[in-house]
Amino acid sequence: MGKIIGYIHSGITVKCLEDALRFYVDTLGLTCLATQVVNASYIFDIVTLSGLKEVKIAFIQIPDGSVIELLEYAGMDVQSGRSRSCDYGTGHLCLQVDHLAELYQELKEKGVKFQSNQIADITSGANKGAKAIYMLDPDGYIIELMEKTK
Repeated sequence: MGKIIGYIHSGITVKCLEDALRFYVDTLGLTCLATQVVNASYIFDIVTLSGLKEVKIAFIQIPDGSVIELLEYAGMDVQSGRSRSCDYGTGHLCLQVDHLAELYQELKEKGVKFQSNQIADITSGANKGAKAIYMLDPDGYIIELMEKTK
């Protein structure tokens, strides 16, 4: 009987892989593990998109070892998947941070856009006592920054 045994990565489709890498690696300080351009037949079998020429991919690592796959689809018309956080089918990443207030100021100074107007104090639930804020990557994908209580 088959069963789920672990987690490998999460994927985010981006408009321009180079811009996304500048944001995730240069601005956020995550590590790029590898980049590749895939045009082998298996990728067409997986994504089943008519007109696709290739997929440019980068794997970036969060300090805890988790991996994010960034994908740029080439050779076809693409559209923004940007939607509100309440719209089903959308998603977000949540990154654990230290010193959220300082990081927030640093990122604002670097031109990062935030969906939230301010850092929120979480007053109930599983993360009670933590602080969090929603920011946006260059393509509008939501990234939550959370400082957990110690």
